[in-house]
Amino acid sequence: MAELGLGIGWRSELDLTIERMDGVDFLEVVAENIRPARLPESLRVLRERGLPVIPHGVSLGVGDAEPPSPARLAHLAACAQALDAPLVSEHLAFVRGGGVEAGHLLPVPRTRESLRVVTENVRRAQDALPVPLALENVAAIFGWPDDELTEAEFLAELVAATGVGLLIDVANLYTNQVNLGLPAVAALDALPLEHLAYVHVAGGYEHGGIWHDTHTKVAPRPVLDLLSELCARATPPGVLLEWDDDYPSDAVLATELSRIRAAMSLAGDPR
Repeated sequence: MAELGLGIGWRSELDLTIERMDGVDFLEVVAENIRPARLPESLRVLRERGLPVIPHGVSLGVGDAEPPSPARLAHLAACAQALDAPLVSEHLAFVRGGGVEAGHLLPVPRTRESLRVVTENVRRAQDALPVPLALENVAAIFGWPDDELTEAEFLAELVAATGVGLLIDVANLYTNQVNLGLPAVAALDALPLEHLAYVHVAGGYEHGGIWHDTHTKVAPRPVLDLLSELCARATPPGVLLEWDDDYPSDAVLATELSRIRAAMSLAGDPR
């Protein structure tokens, strides 16, 4: 996978902030928020400076029972070409069935039959895209009762079958640990991190004993500790900060990037 460095998710609300920010090596943009034929001026400016931009899809649905929509795949491909992107990322998620939108990135049933379907869907997506595909683990709000595999086992077998890259969101691992009791470090130990494309870091908040992965707060210490744990096991090609609403000052974002750099440098430190 391409070497990316330290990045931030591009949002129109952050365009000027990112343009004047030092220490940003790459960007990610939600693919559904842009039109390839008319890219935002800020993205064109940043691309001209040499910053790679990754289209990040949120609606493809490789975890659906039906094959991915050719129109959605064509849009992702057009985004990749317009941005001269090194790769495209999406979520390993179930998003619709029978024409009904779930309205959320739901976990896929981790059964052998589901793995067969998802494998075929991923291969279709790979064939339609001009660049490599990476899939992100999701923050689950429930687990399916008939799961036969852990998330890490499911991803490992999917990677073995398709060669797809991994976008590991350590905030999602933390969310699943808090809300579902799934040990995050154990997941890191079971994931095929040699196929790592890049990493997501984000913040949220706890309410009523539930962790809400909102991308609107600074990353809590346990999420940064998971980043350190991941970096102790593999060198990620890139690490990216997501911030999607309640946008803070330039100084807060710069500090958050510094916290991420520090967490990466602590890999293997027993503290």
